Amino acid sequence: MTDLNQPMLDYAAARQGADSRVEWRQADALDLPFEDASFDVVCCQFGTMFFPSRVVGYAEARRMLRPGGRFFFNVWDRIEENAFADDVTNAVATVFPHDPPRFLARTPHGYHDIALIQEELSRAGFADIEIETREKVSCAASARDVASAYCLGTPLRNEIEARDAGLLQLATERATEAIAKRHGAGPVAGKIQAHVIVAAG
Repeated sequence: MTDLNQPMLDYAAARQGADSRVEWRQADALDLPFEDASFDVVCCQFGTMFFPSRVVGYAEARRMLRPGGRFFFNVWDRIEENAFADDVTNAVATVFPHDPPRFLARTPHGYHDIALIQEELSRAGFADIEIETREKVSCAASARDVASAYCLGTPLRNEIEARDAGLLQLATERATEAIAKRHGAGPVAGKIQAHVIVAAG
């Protein structure tokens, strides 16, 4: 298992527990420290939308695959298909109407064009590409939990604070209110949707 961020690896390793089958390594997805044709499967969980160059990252995945190997990854669909992220983005925009923070729409939900995904995979050398769109439901204990997760636990927080750190609490409250209005104040559930991609040589 690799990640660019060592603290993320440390957190994951602590939750996983000891397992000799799993190795945790800090690494850049665009320059992975593995030999050519080392793996039957390469998997990336909601990460490719953050790559500085997706074609380079895809080419790295392909380089590491043995003949017949598969590259599995997923990306979020557009933000309008993901209820909580859309609710939070729209609510926070009411706090900053002239310069709304758009991190969620721009980055995690900004790489949803299937034609572009196929084109970039092809440029990286993949010939056999399958893409399936899947809808699921995300659940949380409360509207506040969802709002806090997005506003305090993602880079959306950085965009809010860059505009006015004193309005972080207000932005979180607005997001909480928006989610509660649409999904209820108690346990909440909202649609999420993503593309699941399988690519081979």
